[in-house]
Amino acid sequence: MGLTRWRRRGDPGIAAQNEPRGVAESAAQAVTEAAPYQADQVEEAVPLSRAGETAGLDWQALQQKVKTCSSCGLRAGCTQTVFGVGNPQADLLVIGEAPGADEDRQGEPFVGRAGQLLNAMLLAMGYQREAVFIANIVKCRPPNNRDPQPEEALCCEPYLLRQIALIAPKIILAVGRISAQNLLRSDIAVGKLRGRIHRFGELNIPLVVTYHPAYLLRSPEQKGKAWQDLQLALSVLRGDPG
Repeated sequence: MGLTRWRRRGDPGIAAQNEPRGVAESAAQAVTEAAPYQADQVEEAVPLSRAGETAGLDWQALQQKVKTCSSCGLRAGCTQTVFGVGNPQADLLVIGEAPGADEDRQGEPFVGRAGQLLNAMLLAMGYQREAVFIANIVKCRPPNNRDPQPEEALCCEPYLLRQIALIAPKIILAVGRISAQNLLRSDIAVGKLRGRIHRFGELNIPLVVTYHPAYLLRSPEQKGKAWQDLQLALSVLRGDPG
C-alpha cells in the first residue's frame, strides 16, 4: 500500500524536481488512467462573512492571533498551533482536516505519509508543495487524532476565512470529509460531493472536493477518482470552458 508517483499525462517532465522519495517513490500509476471530469456542475456559494474579529488582520497579525488563541480546549492539549504552509499568494489552496501527531510536532500540515502522498498529488498537477498554500479546518491537534468537534471547527473558522480572503486563491481543494463538510455546510459524504465544482463564499471561489490522502493510503482503489478530481481542479486553474 505504497504511494503512487502521480504524473500528469502530456507533461512527462513537469515538476520533476524535488519529488518526494521513500514512501512516495512507489506511486499507484493506475490513478492517471482515469478519464477527466468535465467542469459541468457548479453548486451555490456558501457564506464567507463570518470572519468576525479577524476581519482586517494582515497575514502577520493573523499568524500571531492563531499562535495565541485559546478559544477552545484543543490548544491546551497540543504542542503548538499549525497555521499552514506555502505561498500566501497561491492560486491553489488545499484545505485538510486537522493536524496529527507529526504535524503537531513540526508545526506544519501534511508532513507524514499522507503528506508525502499529497506532495505527489500536487506534483502530478504540476505544483511544488511550496507553490500552493496548505491549511486545515482546525489549527490544533485533537486528542488521539480524533475528528475535530463542530464547536472546535467553529472556533477556528474566522482564522481560516481570513486566510482564504487574504490568499484569494483561484480554487480551493478540500481534502477529506471534515474539510468538505465544514466548508460546504453539508453532511453529504465525500463520494457524493466530489466530481463537481462548488462555489465558496462571496468571492465565489471554485471549490473541488476529493478524498483525504490518508484515506487513499487505506483505500488505493479510490486513487483513480482522486485523479479525476485533480484534473477537474486543473481545468479550473487553466480556465478551461465548460
